[in-house]
Amino acid sequence: MNVELSRQVAALEQMSVGQLRERYAEVFGETARSGNRQWLLRRVAWRIQALAEGDLASRAIEQARKRAGELARDADLRLRPPNGPVAPIMTGGAASAPMPIQRDERVPPPGTILTRQFKGVVHRVAILPNGFEYDGEVYRSLSAVAHTITGSHWNGMLFFGLTKNRRKEATA
Repeated sequence: MNVELSRQVAALEQMSVGQLRERYAEVFGETARSGNRQWLLRRVAWRIQALAEGDLASRAIEQARKRAGELARDADLRLRPPNGPVAPIMTGGAASAPMPIQRDERVPPPGTILTRQFKGVVHRVAILPNGFEYDGEVYRSLSAVAHTITGSHWNGMLFFGLTKNRRKEATA
């Protein structure tokens, strides 16, 4: 930081809240919404330095873009992993397959029919290898089925009696 910039920042320490608000309006081009002296002091000092030496954000963005360009080198960058099955990865001549999806041990095996009476109506859900079938539609989770039946959010395992309700156990 140069000498003149240091003097300007040091002068801020001697200013009143009203003077800091005026200085804030000068450097930001708008009135300050805060009357907190420490906040005004820090914001004005930061802005004076940013105007004199360049904004940290613009320098950081430029450095990040430069580094990303170095790393990418035309690589396929993804924000999310691909949907569907993953192709085996070749490592040292041996193919490694993706790990199989672990089923929740509380859920009965595919082919099982769960029944639940709710508001006088018996509801049946068939457990499939890749989901749950209810009323001719396939759902990804029991919670989605419970939501369809009740119209409100439910833990599907609890709704269909596949887990214990800890609150009931604690009060019993």
